[in-house]
Amino acid sequence: MNTPFRWPRTLPREARDTLFLLGVIGWIVALQSPHIPLWCTAMTLVVLLWRGWLAIGARPLPGWPWRLALLVGATAGTLNSHQTVLGHEAGVTLIVVLLALKTLELRARRDAFVIFFLGFFTLLTHFFYSQTLLTALGILLAFLGLLTGLVLAHMPVGHPPLWRAARLAGGMALLGAPIMLVLFMLFPRFAPLWGIPTDSGFGRSGLSGEMQVGQIARLALDDSIAFRVEFESGRRPPQDQLYFRGPVMSVFDGLEWRPRPRAPFAMSVPSLDILATDQAIRYRLTQEPSNRPWVMTLEATPSLPPIAGRQARLSPELEWTVDRPLTDVTRFDAVAHPHFRHGPAQRDATLLPDLELPGGFNPRTLQLAQDLRRELDHTPVPEPYIDAVLQRLRTGGYTYTLEPGLFGRHTADEFWFDRREGFCEHIASSFVILMRALDIPARVVTGYHGGELNPIDGVWTVRQSDAHAWAEVWLPSRGWIRIDPTAYVAPARTTELSRLRPPPGLVANAMLRIHPDLLWQVRAFWEATNNRWNQWVLNYTSSRQMDLLRQLGFSSPSWTDLIHLMVGILVLASLMGAFWATWTRSRQDAWLRLLHRARARLEHAGFELPTQATPRQMAALLSSPHLHAPWLPPWRDWLQAMEAQRYDPSSTTRLTELRRGFRRLPALPPVTPHA
Repeated sequence: MNTPFRWPRTLPREARDTLFLLGVIGWIVALQSPHIPLWCTAMTLVVLLWRGWLAIGARPLPGWPWRLALLVGATAGTLNSHQTVLGHEAGVTLIVVLLALKTLELRARRDAFVIFFLGFFTLLTHFFYSQTLLTALGILLAFLGLLTGLVLAHMPVGHPPLWRAARLAGGMALLGAPIMLVLFMLFPRFAPLWGIPTDSGFGRSGLSGEMQVGQIARLALDDSIAFRVEFESGRRPPQDQLYFRGPVMSVFDGLEWRPRPRAPFAMSVPSLDILATDQAIRYRLTQEPSNRPWVMTLEATPSLPPIAGRQARLSPELEWTVDRPLTDVTRFDAVAHPHFRHGPAQRDATLLPDLELPGGFNPRTLQLAQDLRRELDHTPVPEPYIDAVLQRLRTGGYTYTLEPGLFGRHTADEFWFDRREGFCEHIASSFVILMRALDIPARVVTGYHGGELNPIDGVWTVRQSDAHAWAEVWLPSRGWIRIDPTAYVAPARTTELSRLRPPPGLVANAMLRIHPDLLWQVRAFWEATNNRWNQWVLNYTSSRQMDLLRQLGFSSPSWTDLIHLMVGILVLASLMGAFWATWTRSRQDAWLRLLHRARARLEHAGFELPTQATPRQMAALLSSPHLHAPWLPPWRDWLQAMEAQRYDPSSTTRLTELRRGFRRLPALPPVTPHA
């Protein structure tokens, strides 16, 4: 009859340390779980639970056939998931599995050290995917756990409590923090391995290169940060002018808007005239990774510095792009001119794509355009038609909603005549279609509008939920003019920056019940802290290193100056450490140091000594009738000589003689004193 499993009240030292190490490995795997295949997470979890069950019951570890079978299965799973065992994604999957499988042959300290080094390496691979502050905190916790396990592995005797090992590990980390800070500040900055573009072909979040009706409404459910803006003091534009330009859509096939086809990253010279240079707005923008090539800028920004080592280009539609997707946090300084004119002054062939409409779509909207022409006596001036359409939006019972439902084939007809409601892209698309039906060049512009001020750090925060679509129409002698039709349906969207928000979740709703402003305050504090992390850690580039050297007095700094300064500081720190150790050693009693060395050798052999044991007490322990060994008398005599040298005034033994005698003492084999 099998007895039921019972958790032991006191675990043996080996089982406790093993379970602690398995828990740390489980946390490392949990950090990687969003980036590895599901089978890999499940397999490592089963292996760790199996190894824990073996440790608790002091059962034998599985033999090599089991380990070989698991290794072959993991390799086959990696090939099936990634079609290769090379590359960083397949490599991360394999290293996670190997970390778990290595625990099945954890028999000696040597095996534990291999696991520690595999764990530290696996932690580094997490930076392939994320470098956020939350990720860093999770990695720091795992790092301290591995360091605690490493300390425990160097305490082979006794049953030291975990808190003592954790305290020692934390102290070691604090002592190493200044050196890590110097290396971070001065080590030459090269493009990190985790800064390479991901293999996926889709964006992580944000605007895309095409726009379907309803697409931006889905972004309104995403409250993550798109970018942050720091304006020059007192120079933030009015709220209704906070338009950050993204992809411009001119081609419409009836269902989807797309940009004009152009040669990849072709050179172009946009027609842009700054009308009032004295009203320039200086700002610093920090854009989150999007895996897209578009750079969000405040309208209108005529020039940009190189971004993330890539040359930025301005298209004729005033959209900024780089030649490769932005996969890292990107920061740049720029100047915007809110009063500008761009586009041809007179109608020409470049405007023809902005007049085209596909056949067989939106017949009632086309008829509406004809009715407006008759009402206005076919006036050739476009302004009366624009005013009439905007008046229709203002007084026609149209509403701004996050959930207008699914639109069919004739999206503009449904908006103008049936539903009379929609999100910003429904309104902008329908407006542009009607403008083109009136023979007025028009196009859709996507980007972001609005944002909110973080009261903690004073940074303007723009979220994915601020994604917006508006229209541009071309007017003779004036060029392209921005018209936001959403402002005529819901004026608060552009003047007061009020978003349509989804209902709060369970945790957020509970925080709102506790205190109405608690959720807002917590989020503002966290985002301000995360912004500082982005600015001072992730965005600490080689140019900022050179700025630091200039502040330190280097007139023409280079990477060789960085290395010389770094080596000099490290050498100085090493000399100071050596001086401190020597000074501390000189202040310690030489007799006590020698007694401590003897005590350490006895404890390593297995003797349990009182905390403040004297030489006489140690000698008495070695005089136990249970112990019979030829190496005992020399040790007893030496300990008695130590006692006499310290406390017997008639003793003529010198400390140097005791040191020489200690070196001649026989080695101590492992013993069981009470056997």
